[in-house]
Amino acid sequence: MKEILKQQYAIIDIGSNTMRLVIYEKQNGGFYKEIENTKVVARLRNYLVDGMLIKEGIEVLLQTLFQFQESTRFHQLHHVLCVATATIRQAENQEEIKKLVEGQTDFTLRVLSEYEEARYGYLAVMNSTSFTEGLTVDIGGGSTEVTYFRNREILEYHSFPFGALSLKQQFIKENIPTEEELEKIQTYLEYQFRTLPWLIDKKLPLIAIGGSARNLVKIHQNLICYPIAGVHLYKMKEEDIKNVKEELEVLSFMELQKLEGLAKDRADTIIPAVEVFHTLVNVIEAPAFVLSRKGLREGVFYEELTKDLGISYYPNVVEESLYLLSHEYEMDMEFVMQLIKHGRIICQQLEETGLISMSEKDWEVFQQAAKVFNIGKYIDDEASRLHTFYLLANKTIDGMMHKDRVRLALIASYKSKMLFKQHLSPFEGWFDKNEQKKIRLLGAVLQFSAALNIRKRSLVESISITESKEGLTFKIVCEQAALAEKVQAEKQKKQLERVLKTTINLFFESKH
Repeated sequence: MKEILKQQYAIIDIGSNTMRLVIYEKQNGGFYKEIENTKVVARLRNYLVDGMLIKEGIEVLLQTLFQFQESTRFHQLHHVLCVATATIRQAENQEEIKKLVEGQTDFTLRVLSEYEEARYGYLAVMNSTSFTEGLTVDIGGGSTEVTYFRNREILEYHSFPFGALSLKQQFIKENIPTEEELEKIQTYLEYQFRTLPWLIDKKLPLIAIGGSARNLVKIHQNLICYPIAGVHLYKMKEEDIKNVKEELEVLSFMELQKLEGLAKDRADTIIPAVEVFHTLVNVIEAPAFVLSRKGLREGVFYEELTKDLGISYYPNVVEESLYLLSHEYEMDMEFVMQLIKHGRIICQQLEETGLISMSEKDWEVFQQAAKVFNIGKYIDDEASRLHTFYLLANKTIDGMMHKDRVRLALIASYKSKMLFKQHLSPFEGWFDKNEQKKIRLLGAVLQFSAALNIRKRSLVESISITESKEGLTFKIVCEQAALAEKVQAEKQKKQLERVLKTTINLFFESKH
């Protein structure tokens, strides 16, 4: 397995509703890129009769695995992790199924226990979000896993014997539920969730994983014309879920199948799935419902990646994500270190004058933005700030909520107040006046710091700032004559002057 992980890695996830093959390939920067993702709506749950997976179901399973095998053989993958969840777990003939899979395909089937399924979901959340305490929920086709974690350690878990598909089978006769059927589902779910004391009135964020949760988020994003791409770490309130629920319940089955954001194969299971989320949010009294795009498959993947390191998850998810991002877009790390060094000195000295104040969060955001400052030049130098904003605002950054991602994009792409306003316009109400001013300040400081190292020669030895009636004087001592840096700094200082509402005089001094 270790040798394969150096280049390519594959996992087959056999769920109750869908079966999926995902192949990852290691890139030069050390990160893994998804190169193939094949989904088949097998609905194995429909073939579970009297506790047995019937012949037709086994045939669907094998035919799908043969299809996946074509890809794994093409990529010459000899060791593929093949995991199965609720339907195979609940099948009394699972040993027979395992033997058939091993005898007729290249794969060895591993049936996950309830705990393993819950734990892999938790691992995915730990490795792709920054939450230290919360609850997770993963609705599959035939089971629903919930966990409670604190200080990023799993404390409680439970697997409920129902999923989106089994709820539909149990309660709904046609494709969409009647009012009476919906009430029965609500009563059933409320009772089930309240059997776990550690869920009730927990008042913690609920992090959801799985296809049903992704579809709920996509529907909501389309309803409100959400301005950026990506579903990972999208945040909703109870009221938002209720609104989606009400929108769905008035649609015909044909309308559901055509609904923007909803996969056609989930049209008959989305309403019971949303009911699960809505009921659970209410039982928990969750202040937020947050989607993690990373689920069971990624949990298995993360375990493989981290086990040689002796850890279950990366200690700082955002830092790890930014590190991989900076490598992917070939950021000059020496230049970044100079940016942070000079920017920190400028902010500290401005703070001493009383012109600005920096919180711990501000310092953290500043360092993050420095690591991806003007990253868009990798795409096109001429329109680099536009590319920087678009890339950072729309790219999934594990551990970073959407508002923080947009803040990062605004700082790292900062060029002028006019461009800032242009980028900010779709995000009305996201940032108050003070937040906007801080974003402009940090962006202007980064831009000025970049000017001081325009030729990437690290000539600046020290920066000192003094205040007088005439404004601020920046004394910049360099190892040698720094004409290009001086010209660029004079050009960029006006953005700082506008934010600070003062005049800045630059005084460059050469040691040689």
